[in-house]
Amino acid sequence: MAISTLQKLSTRVHRLPSLSSFRPILAKSSATLSHPPSSSAKVSDRIVKLFAIDVDGYKREIVGLAGHTLLKALTNSGLIDPASHRLEEIDACSAECEVNIAQEWLERLPPRSYDEEYVLKRNSRARVLNKHSRLGCQVVLTKDLQGMVVAVPEPKPWDIP
Repeated sequence: MAISTLQKLSTRVHRLPSLSSFRPILAKSSATLSHPPSSSAKVSDRIVKLFAIDVDGYKREIVGLAGHTLLKALTNSGLIDPASHRLEEIDACSAECEVNIAQEWLERLPPRSYDEEYVLKRNSRARVLNKHSRLGCQVVLTKDLQGMVVAVPEPKPWDIP
């Protein structure tokens, strides 16, 4: 039904002299609708494999998607409780998604924002910022981070129910 509507609109547009420049755009959009792209190939291109060291010291392989956050990959693998961090916005963050990034991967990440540093300092006991600490909700995965190693620290006493 949508394709027939587009074709009808396309024929109407072709009659209008002022809109003839949009003709290739309409032809391209109707062609893409009739043959939707395979989404499985694109998802496989976005896969980022990481390694996470859990609280017991075991190294586990986790899988995330480029464009998603490290928090999402860790919650999908069961290393962080999804209920403990409902929002991926810095304003609502309580640092329950804090992770430690291995030294060799720190340079590949963008620097922490002022807000991220504030949340990390506010939630540390000594109010001293660990240079390896990052918020999982603020680290966006890219293909450059393939093989990155992160450690999930033990929950702080005030985070344990």
